[in-house]
Amino acid sequence: MRGLSDASVDLIFADPPYNLQLRGELRRPDDSVVDGVDEDWDRFDDFAAYDAFSRAWLTEARRVMRKDATIWVIGAYHNIFRIGAIMQDLGFWILNDVIWRKANPMPNFRGRRFTNAHETMIWAARDRDSRYKFNYQAMKALNDDVQMRSDWFIPLCTGAERLRNEHGLKLHPTQKPEALLHRVLLSSSDVGDVVLDPFFGSGTTGAVAKRLGRGFIGIERDPDYAKAALERIGRVAPLTPAASAVCSMTPRSPRPLGSSSARWRSRGTASGATRSRATSPSGPVCSMAGRSPSTGDGRARR
Repeated sequence: MRGLSDASVDLIFADPPYNLQLRGELRRPDDSVVDGVDEDWDRFDDFAAYDAFSRAWLTEARRVMRKDATIWVIGAYHNIFRIGAIMQDLGFWILNDVIWRKANPMPNFRGRRFTNAHETMIWAARDRDSRYKFNYQAMKALNDDVQMRSDWFIPLCTGAERLRNEHGLKLHPTQKPEALLHRVLLSSSDVGDVVLDPFFGSGTTGAVAKRLGRGFIGIERDPDYAKAALERIGRVAPLTPAASAVCSMTPRSPRPLGSSSARWRSRGTASGATRSRATSPSGPVCSMAGRSPSTGDGRARR
């Protein structure tokens, strides 16, 4: 990130190492080994070392963010609370914590804890006074025309979407589902915005950004991950400009005769004030890749 210019990106999605602190192999009841996260990049000497790493990359992330940019950081109970505290210390203004509820979580094989069925995403503005983007109507349209809640019910990445190596094993242990990134990017960026992923991995952010008409920058030090990500993104067909523009529009709904047909998209300030502006009613919201089961996604109407 040090090679990027100041104030050069509109949105960051970061999936940093979780510092899982795993010890030894994890086995299923049938004694088969669980294919978990045991890579060197997820190992730190202690919490102080992890905190120093987190503070360093978050400092750089804030530097390259434009004044009204936002950042999403995903993590689990191992790291997300430490990251949240560091973000607040650095001046980020937290807007939401969003819970990704997994439709198909890995069981707790030892039966000593609750099944870990969710991960947490922190969504934050660069500053308290940032006039951040939030495509409220697009999110509402994805959720059967009710407000999108902060708990998202989305399956793990499986099937054809999961990248695998020549041995048929998972290429990357923590590949995120495209449906998750689709919702993140659609909610907080516009066509033509630049999205940065400083832990690019298998390239999910880049694939979704390309499809939705966003520019992207991916940083990845593992050559195998980088190669697979580039090949994957090369296979993605971007939406047409017209279709990409529709993705940020409000879906047309029945209105009384004579009523205004202007559409509104919310644009808030990080301290909570809301500003709105009209947009053209040119079509329905984009519905590809990212609509997940509505269970838990919201029932309170505006």
